[in-house]
Amino acid sequence: MRPVRFALSLLLLASPALAGALSTEAQLRSQCLLHAADPKNPWGLAHGICAFGKSYAASDGRRAADVILNDFLQKGAATGATLPYSFARYAKDGTPVEPHTNLHVKTLVLAGLPLTTAFETRAAGKVTLGDLVKGVQRGFVHVPGNPAYWADVGWTLDLLAAVHTPGPSAVFTNGAGTAIDFNRVMEDALAELERAQADLLAALDAGQAEVPKRKQGLYAHPCGGLHLVQAVFHWARFPAVRKAWGKRLERQVAVLGWRLGSERRQYEAALQAAPTPYHRRLLVQMVKFYGHFLETYGRLRVEKTWKWSAADKQRVATARALLDDAVRKLQGLGAFERYDEVVRMDRQVALDLVGDSCHAVHGLDLTR
Repeated sequence: MRPVRFALSLLLLASPALAGALSTEAQLRSQCLLHAADPKNPWGLAHGICAFGKSYAASDGRRAADVILNDFLQKGAATGATLPYSFARYAKDGTPVEPHTNLHVKTLVLAGLPLTTAFETRAAGKVTLGDLVKGVQRGFVHVPGNPAYWADVGWTLDLLAAVHTPGPSAVFTNGAGTAIDFNRVMEDALAELERAQADLLAALDAGQAEVPKRKQGLYAHPCGGLHLVQAVFHWARFPAVRKAWGKRLERQVAVLGWRLGSERRQYEAALQAAPTPYHRRLLVQMVKFYGHFLETYGRLRVEKTWKWSAADKQRVATARALLDDAVRKLQGLGAFERYDEVVRMDRQVALDLVGDSCHAVHGLDLTR
């Protein structure tokens, strides 16, 4: 697989015009493949792993997982409440390292690397993925009353949901000696989704078409809160959790589906109203939402949390078509073939174009 990727990379780099002529799915794949592979950008590498799996390679030929751990892991205190292993959020030049807490460990675990996988690191010597998971638990503090906590904790909860099962075994002790009942944590996470989406749930019940996005509730989270949604759905893959949550889980799936129509209308209205120079930024945000939506819906099925109904299948088909349309419009603006220009003009849009292309690739694969 790696020779094919390198061959594609060379072909696309040699011919930007060809990149613009790609099918939309191939365009997303090439964007993620080429621009997530920078060994100086661990955030990008993590997104490449999300899209292409645990064997994804950096452009220097090393396995992306090895680059992330060897080059960027930092070692902290080994005792007390301090996390013994960590990553900086950003490099000195502003490159994202781990802007979302525990993004990297979560990515590696969900990619299927065994906890026994060993890594050589510059800062901490030899560590296993299991050591890193234990470090996450040592540093975990549950503060359900803090909105900033909920906006950042989705990646951590997704990770811990992957390594625990419901019941007594889901209780662990952090570095401060506090017992953490992960069963309770995930109950709180479901309650937070209900609180943060109260206006959306009310609109769903009333048959209302949309609720304006004003950075309220879940819309104050990165990626529209869908990483927290994914974590809650991940925990609900267990039959005992699904039984306990019952209708509450059904309503969360329903409001996720409802969001597709609500947000589609608002994006399309904004695109029509905005001056042309703002179209690229809006279209990248559309790729972000539709890609994350497909990823979330795909995980529902793959993790066996939810069996798709005919209506669910139609929503997925609609989201795939909307993603296709947004990518075509970005191609028309030259956003992919003139990516270096995008980097110079608006670095955040350039980063989103890479990361969200990777999430979209993952979502397309999960919903195929």
